[in-house]
Amino acid sequence: MLCITRRGSLSYFLSILFVLSSAFAFDSFTIEDIRVTGLQRISEGAVFNELPFNTGELMDERRSAEAIRALFRTGFFQDIDLQRDGNVLVIAVTERPAISEITFAGNKDITSDQLKEALEKIGLAKGRVFNPSSLDKVEGELQRQYFNRGKYGVSIKSEVKPLERNRVDISINIAEGQVAKIRSITIVGNTVFDDDTLLGRLELNTPTMFSFISGNDRYDKPKLTADLETLRSYYLDRGYINFTIDSTQVSITPDKKNVYITINISEGDRFSVKEVKLDGELIVPEEELARLISLAPGDIFSRKLSSESSSKISERLGDEGYAFTNINTIPDINMETKEVSLTFFVDPGRRIYVRRLGIVGNEKTQDEVLRREFRQMEGGWISTEKVNRSRVRLQRLGYFEGINVETPAVPGVNDQVDVNFSVKERPAGTLTAGIGYSDAQGVLLNASVSHNNFFGTGKRVSTTINNSSVNTVYSFGYTNPYYTLDGVSRGFQFSSRQTNAGQADVGDYLSDVMEGSVNYGLPINELQTVRLGIGLETTDLRTTVNTPQSFIDFLNANASSFDTIKGTASWSYDSRNSTLLATSGTLQSVSLDVALPGSGLTYYKLNSRTRWFTPLTRSLTLLLKADIGYGDSYSDTTALPFFENFYAGGSQSVRGYRSNSLGPQENDKRLGGAFRTVGGLELILPAPFASDVESFRLSAFIDGGNVYADVSDYDSGELRFSTGVAAIWLSPIGPLTFSLARALNEKPGDRTQNFQFSLGTFF
Repeated sequence: MLCITRRGSLSYFLSILFVLSSAFAFDSFTIEDIRVTGLQRISEGAVFNELPFNTGELMDERRSAEAIRALFRTGFFQDIDLQRDGNVLVIAVTERPAISEITFAGNKDITSDQLKEALEKIGLAKGRVFNPSSLDKVEGELQRQYFNRGKYGVSIKSEVKPLERNRVDISINIAEGQVAKIRSITIVGNTVFDDDTLLGRLELNTPTMFSFISGNDRYDKPKLTADLETLRSYYLDRGYINFTIDSTQVSITPDKKNVYITINISEGDRFSVKEVKLDGELIVPEEELARLISLAPGDIFSRKLSSESSSKISERLGDEGYAFTNINTIPDINMETKEVSLTFFVDPGRRIYVRRLGIVGNEKTQDEVLRREFRQMEGGWISTEKVNRSRVRLQRLGYFEGINVETPAVPGVNDQVDVNFSVKERPAGTLTAGIGYSDAQGVLLNASVSHNNFFGTGKRVSTTINNSSVNTVYSFGYTNPYYTLDGVSRGFQFSSRQTNAGQADVGDYLSDVMEGSVNYGLPINELQTVRLGIGLETTDLRTTVNTPQSFIDFLNANASSFDTIKGTASWSYDSRNSTLLATSGTLQSVSLDVALPGSGLTYYKLNSRTRWFTPLTRSLTLLLKADIGYGDSYSDTTALPFFENFYAGGSQSVRGYRSNSLGPQENDKRLGGAFRTVGGLELILPAPFASDVESFRLSAFIDGGNVYADVSDYDSGELRFSTGVAAIWLSPIGPLTFSLARALNEKPGDRTQNFQFSLGTFF
């Protein structure tokens, strides 16, 4: 009987030598049967599938070597014996043990779940076959994980404990050590820009008071690579075409605690643009494409502006159906004159048409609700602008958590694509009963049933009961956003509201209001909408012992119970990329509310609202805000009714001051006024502790504004200002907002409030 054996403790190379050395004593025979012994978890079929022969075939030394190689490649076995019993081939195997459990000790910086996920990528996981050689990979992979966190003194030791039934437990003990800090970053060779200018562009930095948040003082090779590219881009965007990074040295102290980085550069000369040309198949008029180029003769060369120009030309041709346009920027560099001539060569390729618009993922929402938002049409040529606009319109519906667009080519056709929209639905309906809080209204008890996508039709239905110390509201609303095929919307609103204004820290009065209204929305174009509405209100006003005299005088001169026919008209322009947490675009709206002739009181209110979002970088956005409101009476009504006055202060206007606390007052009660101006700016920051950036926003702000009895009383010296930080979280229980602010110019009698919190409303 011939026996050819491969022990798991030997290398694969030695096993092949052993097989070949034994082959000279091997007598060939025809295999009548194959028998496998020693299997525990692996099936015989898995072994047979790997063998390079079958019964009835000749067995010789070459095939025996091939069989051993094939079986060892599976990684399932540590011993393999090929034996001959007559004309029966017997394959005796010893399986590698299975991993029963993997445990970790000493890990704090990285959780055990994260470590298990990393090991699973290299094939080491519970239930899998254990290969001793994989432990070397374990230490290498775990070291890489800790090196990425700046812990270069990490020590990792592994222990394998055999168990019954051919199993093993693996214990991995980790001594993490301390984080290595960057003590110095030195740039050598810079003469044009000083060290502070260049180092300020890098993500890596020496320790600062905020490094514990950003982690920018921890050395990380990918971050250094990104910083080197940032440095290169900084020079290339300022005309230094021949800029090079000659070398980079990273030194770690023997105790693995400190890192020193040296970057050697050569700046080269600065180049200007001599000439800019267009060439190739332009498709659209050359004059139109030339206007898209951001560089002109005499300008300092900029790689960023050159790339932006190519992208703009490509996008413009994409709107004409040339979705795969290739723009090559060809530079002609004159080293003597330090000038560069640029030629933008346009290769539009074929015009691409859309065969089909596909939708996947809308399990509840009807296809029609999505398709009516599409601006790209089937059968027409593809337009980059229309595809992007379709995606934005779907996103603005608020029904979906994520929207992806793919444009796969149609098989067998070179000028057609399908446009596939993949959506992930979020719950559009809510049934809530709970408690909330607002700095303006105090504790709110509420119960509501609302659905923004009723039965998947896109219609909005809501029934709400809110009970706070200020307002008790019962309401029902219904809106059909596509009352007509052209996108005209129609809605109805019915409500009953009881108000105790004194609880809001303003002039005290009581009111009961019943209201019913109908409104229409008429889209003018993609970004502009006009809304018109009319409603009937029945109002009953009552005074208390604390009602301000000016309120009593108004009621004596006019009426305390009356009906109002109210008309509303508004215009809005909205180019934001999201209705919830936008990062670009503009919202501008102007509205007019009028108590029409024939009403018990006749008055009007004008409101203007502006929100302008502009991205500063990929992670920073600047928001400018401005709100202006003005109201007055007409006909026989003596003044704007006090219950329609404007107020300011609080989380929705000037943070840092108590809600409704700014403006005219009487006996320490805030009266509001007929004119309000509020504005501010916010720097929207990346959220350091939130991985889900789509539901969390952090910002630093400056607010300003006030309320005046009339527009003639406006005095810029009376404007109040504040600064601070704020956050919004779209939590599972509703929008959660808070701010920490400081009043900058409070005056005697002002009521400040540093921390403000609200559940269920945006600021």
